[in-house]
Amino acid sequence: MSLYVSLYYMSSSYFPGVSGVTVVTQKPPVVTVRKGDTATMDCNLGTVENSAARWYKQVPGGSKSDYCLIINNVEEADSAVYYCQTHDGTKLIVTDGDLATPAVTLFPPSTEDLKSSRATLVCLASNLSQRSKGLADVSWMSNGESVTEDVSTSPAEQQPDKTFKISSYLTIQTAEWDKDVVFTCKVSLGSTFSEKEIRKTSCTL
Repeated sequence: MSLYVSLYYMSSSYFPGVSGVTVVTQKPPVVTVRKGDTATMDCNLGTVENSAARWYKQVPGGSKSDYCLIINNVEEADSAVYYCQTHDGTKLIVTDGDLATPAVTLFPPSTEDLKSSRATLVCLASNLSQRSKGLADVSWMSNGESVTEDVSTSPAEQQPDKTFKISSYLTIQTAEWDKDVVFTCKVSLGSTFSEKEIRKTSCTL
């Protein structure tokens, strides 16, 4: 299904001399529905009253500012990330059954990495089914605390067997590794998730 929805309405923001900051919010961040059901995604344009709300999807690949995108009788081909005038999107995952738990492998820093002041951990999410379109989320924690800095996650890559894999990298201070800090990689797919932990002592022979 190819989808492009535009909703237009009049707004004072088109007039010269009017400026401001608008926060566009989407919810929820992930929607998982069964094939044939109805998917609903909300977009709030904040204080904007004269603009266009444009929805578009990307496959891996009182107020007049509140809009919903409703897709009736969804199909698996509709699984994608949907955007509404914002860099953050709502992930729609359509299935005809339960999603398999992601397979996660967590690799320690290489010996060469540990010779410098910074080292990199690698988290590999593999065997993501074709049904999921690789729309998994990867998050990191350090001693139970969320980590968002120095994280790099690649787009989902389709493999020859039609499954997807995602690689995520966390760069840390080598001193953290030496202090035996516990690092966790969590891979979420809809309501299912899998996570792995790693620390220096767990890698010592």
